[in-house]
Amino acid sequence: MASKRMLKCCKGVLSCCSGPPPDMAPIGVRIKVLDRYVVIDNGIIQLTLSNPDGIVTSIQYNGVDNLMEILNKEDNRGYWDIVWNDQGHSGVFDVIKGTNFSIVAQDDDHVEVSFTRMWDPSLQGKLVPLNIDKRFIVVRGSSGFYTYGIYEHLEGWPDFSIGETRVAFKLRKDKFQYMAMADNRQRVMPMPDDRLPGRCQQLAYPEAVLLTNPMNPYLRGEVDDKYQYSCDDKDNKVHGWISFDPPIGFWQITPSDEFRTGGPLKQNLTSHVGPTTLAMFMSAHYAGDDLSPKFINGEYWKKVFGPVFMYCNSSCDGSDPTLLWEDAKVQTVIEMEIWPYSFPASKDFEKSWQRGSVSGCLLVQDRYVNDMDIPASQAYVGLALPGETGSWQRECKGYQFWSQADEFGNFYISNVRTGSYNLYAWVPGFIGDYKLETTITISSGEDVNVGDLVFKAPRDGPTLWDIGIPDRSAAEFYIPDPNPNYVNRLYINHPDKFRQYGLWERYAEIYPDSDLIYTIGESDYSRDWFFAHVTRKNDDNSYKAATWQIKFQLDTVSQDATYKLRVALAAAALSELQVRFNDATLNRPHFTTGLIGRDNAIARHGIHGLYWLYNIDVQSGWLVQGENIIYLTQNRTASPFQGIMYDYIRMEGPPTSG
Repeated sequence: MASKRMLKCCKGVLSCCSGPPPDMAPIGVRIKVLDRYVVIDNGIIQLTLSNPDGIVTSIQYNGVDNLMEILNKEDNRGYWDIVWNDQGHSGVFDVIKGTNFSIVAQDDDHVEVSFTRMWDPSLQGKLVPLNIDKRFIVVRGSSGFYTYGIYEHLEGWPDFSIGETRVAFKLRKDKFQYMAMADNRQRVMPMPDDRLPGRCQQLAYPEAVLLTNPMNPYLRGEVDDKYQYSCDDKDNKVHGWISFDPPIGFWQITPSDEFRTGGPLKQNLTSHVGPTTLAMFMSAHYAGDDLSPKFINGEYWKKVFGPVFMYCNSSCDGSDPTLLWEDAKVQTVIEMEIWPYSFPASKDFEKSWQRGSVSGCLLVQDRYVNDMDIPASQAYVGLALPGETGSWQRECKGYQFWSQADEFGNFYISNVRTGSYNLYAWVPGFIGDYKLETTITISSGEDVNVGDLVFKAPRDGPTLWDIGIPDRSAAEFYIPDPNPNYVNRLYINHPDKFRQYGLWERYAEIYPDSDLIYTIGESDYSRDWFFAHVTRKNDDNSYKAATWQIKFQLDTVSQDATYKLRVALAAAALSELQVRFNDATLNRPHFTTGLIGRDNAIARHGIHGLYWLYNIDVQSGWLVQGENIIYLTQNRTASPFQGIMYDYIRMEGPPTSG
């Protein structure tokens, strides 16, 4: 259980000490309960929580009396919070404060404490109708602590919905000024004061500012926006902050995605200027209201969020402190290897022996690609609450368990909580979603082998042409350089250049007089297909629709036959895609999606939101021999952020025999 003690770099210069010196055995965990505070100490880290609120007021580590922001009020340092709605209230932000404290486990090896807040009808309209139990755990020899929460809505309680719930930690701004969340996503960050009037200029929305007079002059002229540091949940394992004097790291480690919502591609915030570190459990970010769970008709619900691990490390000899990031990655692997943890006391958190597993092999059937079934290489295969095909990306009440298949399509999903699930999958390189119609019930200790499964990928006829790569992202398309006046230097010459601010405005600059025209056989989607189908700004600051064209040749048109146009979208924000064939003036389009999407991925620098797939029957009478033009119009134009991102477009000919 003890944290990794020492990390050596390749030259043997640096050692990261996150525990006691090697010649000192870690002492037992001690707890002191005072009138207003609870103090837990293992000789490495001292955690102080308010009593009975359960707010982290102090973290003492490596000679620093408090890593939390001492200038903040005590209830604005380390806390659980929730945003909730009911019939009379919308967007209520609630820092969850307990009303009762108890010690649930105590010995030399670990201490676990509980802060509960119970609901009753007298609190209707005042507090979210949930029983909430916040837990904190400190173990022997560890330079960190764990926290998890248990939310329960009893049968018959009032209807409500959750917009967001998370744990937030606000660190000392005089020490933590370097943030890291990936090998290629780490930097010196602005100070929180830099976002105040006189030091910045607000841009198109409050989260984005241009630093005009930052305390660190090197940052002048850069854009700061917390959404530039968002991350897919599948990649969101560790992030945090580094202090250079003294060299200390503070990291939020999430060893499992099982309690997060929306599956592996759901995007969430991580760390941002504050210095703030978040453990996000539920949010509508990059998805919209679809990812806000709604509890109606008095339904019963209970869920465990976490545990997550708050890890501290330090450099013994003052060598390059950025290597603390390397140690944090090692610790993340350790935490993942011992998941599910054996030490949480709550019976609601199932241990490894109580869980089961699912294994099998997924194949793809597409006779226009291969006569044989194809191994679903690198497929994402997961378990989520029973629902419709593809419903996993909007599922936000239960648990989800995902794995990635090997090159042969073999998959193994381990440590699955007991319960009933559908098995879902999607395969990079193929459009559409797979769902095993049989419900899978997991019992304690049970290993379920589902055998060979075949995903019949959407396909009617041969490919006449296609644009893009079916991978649920628009990253392969043309992403312009940002306006040089609105740059985040981290993302210059970076694979995630889509995270730069203001790229939606670059479309009209690149296409000042007419909209995008893509010619099959001549154009290159990496150069000629703009990554987002956005609105165009008028001189009076209103916006108008942009109509893109796809030009393609048909040597012949099969009469009385049906062609197929498949349009996969990677994102949509209050948009409507209209499709017309060979006549842009048609009042009524041949196809429309209707109003879709609230993921706001364009404004929030995402390269995808939720996935949408449209399979459009194309009548032969809409086509002509020779040159054809498909007109794509996004006609909702109230905002610059209304638009779509395409994942992949494919035109199929009529089915062929044989």
